[in-house]
Amino acid sequence: MALALAAPSVQAAQPANKYPEALRIAGVSFFVDNKVVFTGLSAVIAEQGWLEAELKKRGVRLEWFPAPNANVGAAINEAFANGSIDFAGYGDLPSIILNAAGVETRVIVPSGRGSDTFLVVPADSKAQSIDDLKGQRIAIHRGRPWEVPLIRLMESRDLGYKDFRILNINQVAAAAALAAHNIDAMYTLTDAYLLEDRKVGRIIWSTKQAPVDWKMRAELWAAKKFIDAHPDLTQLVATAYVKAAHWAAQAENEEAMVRISARSGTPESVVRREFADEATPWKERWSPLFGNAVSAHYQHTVDYAVDKKLIRKSVDSQRLLDPRFVPVALKQLQLENFWSAAPAVAGRVTP
Repeated sequence: MALALAAPSVQAAQPANKYPEALRIAGVSFFVDNKVVFTGLSAVIAEQGWLEAELKKRGVRLEWFPAPNANVGAAINEAFANGSIDFAGYGDLPSIILNAAGVETRVIVPSGRGSDTFLVVPADSKAQSIDDLKGQRIAIHRGRPWEVPLIRLMESRDLGYKDFRILNINQVAAAAALAAHNIDAMYTLTDAYLLEDRKVGRIIWSTKQAPVDWKMRAELWAAKKFIDAHPDLTQLVATAYVKAAHWAAQAENEEAMVRISARSGTPESVVRREFADEATPWKERWSPLFGNAVSAHYQHTVDYAVDKKLIRKSVDSQRLLDPRFVPVALKQLQLENFWSAAPAVAGRVTP
């Protein structure tokens, strides 16, 4: 779909000489075959070229800021703090830590249903649930977005970190430790499927078995200063991401999204298993709608960050969300009825 969109009616267009020379978007990047690649909707936007063309009409250059996958949160937080970027697609917990430090950003486009995380034990382990791991060694990379779902699982079983031996190590080290039986479990991302394929690990639980607000989230964030100074450019970026989400949500583009997601080096077979979700139709996976699940997720994540002393003072979770731009984008793209209402928080946890 190619649409030439005017600036949103809710904001008057600003004089061209008031625009910045460049608009900078950060995204998770990978170094593959001697080049930097992006995945997800950022890759779709870069390839379609619509946003770049619309910005060029306004005399603004589009620049992409690659954030290495191994250090996404810290790299993007630093870039927001020193004014090197205006937008970023990245995780919930680092964003909350940034706002608690006084650098204000806002979610302008949610990321659909979110991503799943997994509890993995050695392939020959007899453990069937987290209850069977009490007193044992669980590896988790502390401070990363996937730590929060693990805590929610523990709390649902009246457990906490005190009931386990928690080891703060990254995924690569944890996978090696799991293979060597130096740990009893690890909590991780879709590399869990690779561990199963290699007969190193066995998944005993994932957020596929939990309410939607438990899933790890990575949204499109914008610097509040940029939103306030350039609401029309902010709308343009939001519309580009909604447009890309609509493209991704088409059934005929599912295989293309698999290939785009596999650019990180993850096998396509793993990507397909991650995308497989009986509870969420393919179209709804890409929904940019705000809803109760998004609000509940951020409230719980803020509470978690305060409880674990990851932040010194709380932040208002609802102020992190700026839902003004998505409805305008949907109207511009004539997609007001394309996605169903955003999912609520209700759901059952399977231990």
